[in-house]
Amino acid sequence: MAFIIADRLTKTFPGETRPAVDQVSFEIKQGEFVVLLGPSGCGKTTLLKMINRLYEPTSGRLLIDGVDVRSMPATALRRRIGYVIQQTGLFPHLRVEQNIAVVPQLLRWDRARIEARIDELLDLVELPRSYRRRYPRQLSGGEQQRVGLARALAADPSLMLMDEPFGALDAITRARLQEELLRIQQRLHKTILFVTHDVDEALRLADRLLIMRAGRIVQFDTPLAVLAEPADDFVRDLLGADDVLRRLSLLTVADALASDGMNGDHTAHGIQETLNPGDNLREALIRVLRSGGQPLPVVENGRQLGRISPDIIASALTRKTHALPD
Repeated sequence: MAFIIADRLTKTFPGETRPAVDQVSFEIKQGEFVVLLGPSGCGKTTLLKMINRLYEPTSGRLLIDGVDVRSMPATALRRRIGYVIQQTGLFPHLRVEQNIAVVPQLLRWDRARIEARIDELLDLVELPRSYRRRYPRQLSGGEQQRVGLARALAADPSLMLMDEPFGALDAITRARLQEELLRIQQRLHKTILFVTHDVDEALRLADRLLIMRAGRIVQFDTPLAVLAEPADDFVRDLLGADDVLRRLSLLTVADALASDGMNGDHTAHGIQETLNPGDNLREALIRVLRSGGQPLPVVENGRQLGRISPDIIASALTRKTHALPD
């Protein structure tokens, strides 16, 4: 059974004739990372806010874990959902530990449990425990966003809503936080709905992309499937679907080895330039070309698994694209 089910969900704001979200239906599995992508005004944030009832739908139904969200008080629903926004939303007059503890306190957790949870979350988002006593103004933008993420995770929600959480950060900090979020997701397996305007961010993070235009869903599929077979010219242009390097960034060296049927079982000695199985093929191609086009060995735990060449990369891209389900 799907964890989230939207059934003809619609939102029309007072005084508006065109719905902001128009008859949207979809299903999301538990533990999926779904990125909502589309131009400004397409309905992404409106849809996100209907999930935690910051906006009440005009019509349609939304079920989370089999329960209609309108069957429970809105405040009770929101305490079960983690919510992260672009400007962190931290309370400036509260210390870091107090910000993180907000929802657990509302849920009447005992003090010892809250204290342990604060330390656990600071470790998880890789902030020093000494930051507990700092105020938000004493933190950098990236550090504030990490605290915002920790606060959203405080009560261990099964669902996380993230509305352009990294949009106001510089490119380096943004990339680091994307990596941190992926690491946390691999460990916790939350169901995440993440709004962004950034195509590269969407492709990097998403298990599936939910692409919207004028309040409707245009395409809902894996990043590789959307890049390989965009639903229409709008999706093709939005994602730059003809950009081969973007497709390569979604495949790994391990994918290429599997596609090529190359596997090894011998120890690698004295090799200077190597690839890891988890490296993406875009980076692998850059490094292979930098080596003059010579194949580079793939090494894991001191064992050489095979070699990657431009031909093998091209073959993997073709095979993976053709292997997509119809």
